[in-house]
Amino acid sequence: MKTIIVDDETDAVNFIRSIIQEYCPKLEVIGTAHTAKDGIMMIMEHQPELVFLDVEMPHGSGFDLLARFPKKTFDVIFITAFNQYALKAIKFSAVDYILKPINISEFIEAVDKVTEKRSQLFNQNINYGALLENLKSTLPTKLAIPTTEGMEYLNTKEIIRIEADRSYCWFYLLGNKKHLVSRNLKEYQDLLIDRSFFRPHNSHLINLEFVKKYVRQEGGYIEMTDGSQIPVSRIKRELFLQQMDRMSR
Repeated sequence: MKTIIVDDETDAVNFIRSIIQEYCPKLEVIGTAHTAKDGIMMIMEHQPELVFLDVEMPHGSGFDLLARFPKKTFDVIFITAFNQYALKAIKFSAVDYILKPINISEFIEAVDKVTEKRSQLFNQNINYGALLENLKSTLPTKLAIPTTEGMEYLNTKEIIRIEADRSYCWFYLLGNKKHLVSRNLKEYQDLLIDRSFFRPHNSHLINLEFVKKYVRQEGGYIEMTDGSQIPVSRIKRELFLQQMDRMSR
């Protein structure tokens, strides 16, 4: 797989190249660049299949580079030092990334995921489009969820609630739509914690915008606008009421 590395740190480029040489025989490094501008030129010239792309570089970010290719024939693995804002957008969009300092096992895992996607001929352009859209706001709006056909992109304002089903999750949306996702509830709680989502019970994550009423009977439960009744654990009851009080002001 023809590969290009774009990172402003020479040590990082050399380390990535060494990992590829030792652990990723399917990849062939055909070029490196230290700026977004040089990366753009190199991609146009060499037409790689995979680009390792640093998020934060002087004179243009990795996202600026990505925006120059509306129709991509290559996959991207982002490499970033912890940047909460960028990382949130990346995770929302289900795009592959590696955190600095680079962990070799995580690097290999990210490469394996990309090679598997390419073997399935799954087009990732939509993922990157969602990522660029999510970057326009401090609170991303397009949540990527895996489906049997590829990826579904949900507007977070249309998610009524998420319910755990063993290691899976059911997404319940406006319009009586629902999706089964092979991820656990904790992953989505972490992604949606900055929004109006609340976990009143181990098995439920709800959008507080769609709460209809709280009923104190039978231990207490929340009725949602879709008619569902969501239990509230005893230790979460007071926190839930405080959250709703803040929203109603």
